[in-house]
Amino acid sequence: MFRRLLAAFTLLAFATIGGAALVARLAPGHPTLGLACVLGLSLALAAWLSASLAWHFAQPLDELLGAVEKMADGPGQARVYPPGQHEASLIGQTFNRMSERLGRRVAALEEDRQQLRAILGGMVEGVVALDATQRLLFANERARELLELGGTPPVGRPLYEVVRSRQLLDAVQAALASAEPHRVEVAYGGPTPRSLAVHAARLPGPPPRGAVLVLHDTTELRRLERLRQEFVANVSHELKTPLSVIKACVETLLDGAIDDMQHRGRFLERVAAQAERLHALILDLLSLARIESGAEMLDFESVQLRLAALDAVGRHQPRAEARRQSLELEPGGEDVEAWADEEAVHHILDNLLDNAVKYTPDGGAIRVRVWREDGQGRVEVRDDGIGIPAADLPRVFERFYRVDKARSRELGGTGLGLSIVKHLLQAMQGAVSAASEAGAGTSFVVTLPGPAANPTPSSHETHNPRL
Repeated sequence: MFRRLLAAFTLLAFATIGGAALVARLAPGHPTLGLACVLGLSLALAAWLSASLAWHFAQPLDELLGAVEKMADGPGQARVYPPGQHEASLIGQTFNRMSERLGRRVAALEEDRQQLRAILGGMVEGVVALDATQRLLFANERARELLELGGTPPVGRPLYEVVRSRQLLDAVQAALASAEPHRVEVAYGGPTPRSLAVHAARLPGPPPRGAVLVLHDTTELRRLERLRQEFVANVSHELKTPLSVIKACVETLLDGAIDDMQHRGRFLERVAAQAERLHALILDLLSLARIESGAEMLDFESVQLRLAALDAVGRHQPRAEARRQSLELEPGGEDVEAWADEEAVHHILDNLLDNAVKYTPDGGAIRVRVWREDGQGRVEVRDDGIGIPAADLPRVFERFYRVDKARSRELGGTGLGLSIVKHLLQAMQGAVSAASEAGAGTSFVVTLPGPAANPTPSSHETHNPRL
């Protein structure tokens, strides 16, 4: 471009000098006229040269300006094609290479951003990013669920406007004030109360650019810890009661009651009864532990539910007759089969009938019904006993849960029968439900898969259980 300018001005100078010499030769007596002609010719030539040079300058610059504006819409899409090998063409080629490299880098950054969003979106933990003023920059789907922020995160709003937890806000403040990460467990209220373990870390940079929160839902963990504590307390209590009775009876016998022929038998009977209660409790605990751990081996086969129910009714008939109770299997001509472990089915029916006999008053009625529904076998054990209050009904399958604790212990129950029923049915891909009304009896319905389903769980190898 510089060479063009130099050539143009050199041509203009030579043209002016040549024109002046020509006018001086043709009109030697009129120097003013000659000078005016030379100046006019020079101005015309200069204007032509200026317009030509301006056009050559403006065309590539306009094209380059359009390409720059297009680059703002998407790097890597803008291209310029100035002709020739002059400076504008070299600038255009350099611009094209820059645009291509910038496009590749932006595409790589976009790919990394999408991968990062996919990773954060699939995390079990919630992730929240804040700026230095504690305004929300990002919240993944899990964080929106845990903090109940809704489907669209309120980006740009201060955290204290969208989160109602003093502990969480204090954790963010502590993280921003210190270079060390801050860890705390908060009880997060709301429609669904949760327990959250919060890890807050400050973003690097002087001054701090913000903070990142990682939220882990520990609600289930805390619930299991409470269940474990309650289980230990309940087991301790259940073991303490019979042991206290045995200890008191043995001490009484050692203090001289053993020589009392009239009363020592009663003490020994109490010792034997409490020892039997301890034995039953330990057996139930072992059975429940094996079932929950998956160590209880089940032998799956086609089981005739009506025959199993008839056997169970026969085993409990003497106890029912002793209390003048009516225990019957309702008639039905249909054979109902289930894919289950036969001994486990007997154990389930024994536990349900044992409870029905215990909690049905003298002269009451207990009915057992077997039928097929939706390809599944169902067994109902229904009584007209004391019933279960609505508030206690959802918890009857918990370990050691008793509606009437005093009466349950008096009747010799361990508090584990219904829990064993539930876990055995879960191991066989079945289910159990309870319906009751206080003072109007209780109904338990057992559901087992039909033999056509053949849903043998892989975690339970075929082996004969010892329940």
